[in-house]
Amino acid sequence: MSEVPEIPLTDPEVLRDPFTAYRPVRERSPIAKLVAPGFGPMWAILRHEEARKMLSDPRFALSSASYQRMEIPEHCRPYMRSMQELEGPEHLRLRRLVSPAFTPRKAAALRPGIERLVDDLLDGLAGQDRIDLVTAFARPLPVDVICALVGIPEADRPRWREYGTLVAAGDGPGLAKAVPGIVEDSLAAIANRKLEPAEDVVSQLLQIQAEDGDRLSETELVALVWQLVLGGQVPGNLIANSVEILLSHPAQLAELREDPALMPGAVEELMRWCSPQLLTIPRLTTTDVRIGDVLIPEGEPVTVAIAAVNRDPRAFPDPDVFDIRRAAGPAWHLAFAHGPHFCLGASLARVQTEVALIALLRRFPDLALADGLLRIPDPGTWRLNALPVNLHATVVN
Repeated sequence: MSEVPEIPLTDPEVLRDPFTAYRPVRERSPIAKLVAPGFGPMWAILRHEEARKMLSDPRFALSSASYQRMEIPEHCRPYMRSMQELEGPEHLRLRRLVSPAFTPRKAAALRPGIERLVDDLLDGLAGQDRIDLVTAFARPLPVDVICALVGIPEADRPRWREYGTLVAAGDGPGLAKAVPGIVEDSLAAIANRKLEPAEDVVSQLLQIQAEDGDRLSETELVALVWQLVLGGQVPGNLIANSVEILLSHPAQLAELREDPALMPGAVEELMRWCSPQLLTIPRLTTTDVRIGDVLIPEGEPVTVAIAAVNRDPRAFPDPDVFDIRRAAGPAWHLAFAHGPHFCLGASLARVQTEVALIALLRRFPDLALADGLLRIPDPGTWRLNALPVNLHATVVN
């Protein structure tokens, strides 16, 4: 067996540009060990074909051990067991209950409502010349969309925006402190919809529960509410990353302005190029597993380095070229993972990102990057904490 290369997650180059930093290791080996102070090593798959197979292989399983445990009050713990850490029939049962609300057709039907929310946020920028696109637009939009879809009362949505900010910023301690409020607000949303049913996910799940209580417990319902709402924050980081990349590639941006019909393909390329998720949630091997000539023992954590597999030259021609006209090929990006845990909200994220970018480019033809961009050094998430932009052309006397 050849020696497995190691990648230190605290390496400044890994934090500054993981897409480039993973490249030489990926060309040496399909798998590496990620190391960081205070954590045991974790296996990382770096090539597309091997990653796709792993994400569909039941020998690699998500569980509560895949997540860092938060210090939270005991009464909140039962509600923290989310669909994301379940496997097999239990995971499939819960996923089938909520998946009808997240189909491509449902996402397309939500487009007019998303367009209104986008327009409302952009209307609020009237009269301003410079804004932080993250706080003024990219973060609040997904929270508003997912709250409306799930069934969070409007009066409670400002608090969910605050919870969403904690998720988007990767603030683990802050999120732990917020857990009692998250549970309480999830229970409030359910109680509200018991009194006033509507056309939203909570109402649909309550109807399912009323018809057959064995299919969904009250505790599971609470866990689904917070997981769906907080999981719906991902498009915020994608929108911010996408704006930065487009403004940094003026020729591609000009093509997109000239032909907005290119936007769906552009969004796919943006997800390949600057996916917010750099590493998948680690799965644990349920038995000894061999990848290439590397034997991974039972009980070891294994992740997919999305930043590496989405630039794998075995899957994508000229992978280090950003091309909004990139033709779809036999391989596809793994920004939303793959297999049983493929991102439930993928279609909704695509539509939100398309609508947001189309509206921004239409409203602000002179949109340009300003000084003060702030990217958070995080080996697991590629996200901006500040994206200052000028909305209008600067007039020089």
